[in-house]
Amino acid sequence: MVLLAGAAHAASMAWPGFLAPLTPAWLGVVQGQPVWWLQLLALGILAYGLDGCHSTGPSRSPARQAMLWGWLFATAWLVGSFGWTFVAMHTYGGLPALLAGAAVFALAGSLALCYAAACGCFVLLAPVKRAWAAIVFAALWLMAELVRGTWLTGFGWGASAYAHVDGPLAAYAPWLGAYGLCALSAWLALTLAHQWRSRRGGSWAARVAALTAVLAVLVTPSLYDKLASPWSISTGRLSVTLLQGNIPQDEKFEIGSGVPQALQWYGEQLQASTSTLVIAPETAIPLLPQQLPAEYWGGLQQRFASGQQAALVGTPLGDERLGYTNSVVGLKPGQAQPWRYDKHHLVPFGEFIPPLFKWFTAMMNIPLGDFNRGALVQPSFEWQGQRLAPNICYENLFGEELAPNFLDPTLAPTIFVNVSNLGWFGNGLALDQHLQISRLRALEFARPFALATNTGVTAIVDHQGRVVASLPRAGRTVLVGEIEGRSGVTPYAWWVARLGLWPWWLLAVAIVGWSARRRFRKDSPQPP
Repeated sequence: MVLLAGAAHAASMAWPGFLAPLTPAWLGVVQGQPVWWLQLLALGILAYGLDGCHSTGPSRSPARQAMLWGWLFATAWLVGSFGWTFVAMHTYGGLPALLAGAAVFALAGSLALCYAAACGCFVLLAPVKRAWAAIVFAALWLMAELVRGTWLTGFGWGASAYAHVDGPLAAYAPWLGAYGLCALSAWLALTLAHQWRSRRGGSWAARVAALTAVLAVLVTPSLYDKLASPWSISTGRLSVTLLQGNIPQDEKFEIGSGVPQALQWYGEQLQASTSTLVIAPETAIPLLPQQLPAEYWGGLQQRFASGQQAALVGTPLGDERLGYTNSVVGLKPGQAQPWRYDKHHLVPFGEFIPPLFKWFTAMMNIPLGDFNRGALVQPSFEWQGQRLAPNICYENLFGEELAPNFLDPTLAPTIFVNVSNLGWFGNGLALDQHLQISRLRALEFARPFALATNTGVTAIVDHQGRVVASLPRAGRTVLVGEIEGRSGVTPYAWWVARLGLWPWWLLAVAIVGWSARRRFRKDSPQPP
């Protein structure tokens, strides 16, 4: 049961396509879309089991059982969430299927230890009062999500929060951010599990109080949003063209096939675009500028040197002496040198190789290397009254790293631009999940997102996290539309920009520490 619950937890972020034909229409579940109630149900099943362990007392045996359940749940969840990394390692990396599968399982299993520890600690602490128990469980779950999302560069892909971009908890995103939603979902899961376990007994007053609290959590923020002023105001609309080249990943960096395709198609589209801004995805131009024919790069610069149009183009930059960067180049009239953004949060094993792992990357037929890291805060690309802030690939996963851009509201971005090449991961859930990540960032900061990708999902997301327009995946085409810039600072952007994630760490540690102190005092022998 706990393995099925973990798999369901993974599916709640983006409903898998192979389940779509088996899904009854009355459930309202759509392929590739998040399912917020399924996340609560799946985590509630785990919480129900932990509540049963808790009732047996704080001995070592129940704690070990809880750790096992937590590990199995999280391993199934994480394998289901980023099992698509198998495609990158096996299909495109040439790693034997058995070894690639083992690598996916090892990554998921090691990260699952965070949740195993959280579940074991919950049973050991054994809070007696159910209201307090739900708070402690939420704090421990929050700590596990923080550890996974921040330690060793962090990999919070598939976190609980992303299932809620279309649910009632989404209204908390401008206040609490993703980690706040993780804690709230854990609190709700255990509170509801308590109510199910005590449905045939317990105090009616306590049950009514708990259900009232649940309803208040689900309803209050939406009511507030309807009555309060919006977190951001419009800064005008910008016509954009987003390019989706769909260059086959196994050919993308091949001089005899993918490179000429990319240069020709993206070059033609950049030259032909009539929008105010045209955006090409990560490594749309797969060669360094000095490796390109002189007329190619010079032609692009000349194309946007005058008039009323600008471009953001993904391309590598640098040289052997200074090192290389994964970058976005901005071209617009009236500038002496192209604007640039250098990727800050690099992908382990993709853009930098951790120590002691060169043997592993050497086995894969993927162009890997150590890139230089860009600054955390870099000036926005200013164009037509908008400030555009690019982020590359999975940099949109780290809201706390986007937040420092809002320290000065007068310089804060009005539009986020994500350029990605997700072709490494096939045509599966990774594309849908990446879209949900951007949608949650849009809610946190009340900012729109323009997503330009090689294979999909290429889309325009508004400041309320709604998909305004998108392209079918795995097609060579363009998306022409409008995006509305926004100004203003949400509460989340304000406090995370100044304090980072420390408030969540301190709150979680304080709750767990207080609970441990009470548990210790209770178990300590009393003086005669």
